Amino acid sequence: MKRCNDVCCVCVGGEMFRSALGKTLGFVGYTIQYGCIAHCAFEYIGEFVACSGPSMEPTITSHDVVFSERLSRHLCRIENGDIVIAKSPFDPHMNVCKRVIGLEGDKVCTSGPSDIFKTHQYVPKGHVWLEGDNLRNSTDSRSYGPVPYALIRGRVCLKLWPLHHVGALNQSPTGRVVKRSD
Repeated sequence: MKRCNDVCCVCVGGEMFRSALGKTLGFVGYTIQYGCIAHCAFEYIGEFVACSGPSMEPTITSHDVVFSERLSRHLCRIENGDIVIAKSPFDPHMNVCKRVIGLEGDKVCTSGPSDIFKTHQYVPKGHVWLEGDNLRNSTDSRSYGPVPYALIRGRVCLKLWPLHHVGALNQSPTGRVVKRSD
């Protein structure tokens, strides 16, 4: 009898182990599945971005949260005046938030707002010219030149935080957006 009880205890323990293992594997499976869905959504549809730094003031200030959609980038629908999130040309681990001032083939003013003599440059094929709205406190294409289109991660379409400023972003306060002459 004792032997039978030992076997029964092993059987009950084995069933409990299989049940716990099955639940654990099920949880891991769902976690991986939903993780893949979230990754694809953030990679191909859009993401929430917390901004920092003064370069886009007054349009976007530090600690503002914006939604950056990624479909425009994939469909080549980035236009002059759009605010984009791009990989920094200096540091691939950092993103920058800037306004598109010129597209390939556009002639842009490369001098600062207080420069007496104005200089211009044509944006090469496959590149964009990016500038912050706060021209006096922005490191942008005026410093590092045209940015390859491939570095653009997404187009900012909504400000989500702070709540009293929720909505679409306004036009450039600097008026430096190049109008295409097509």
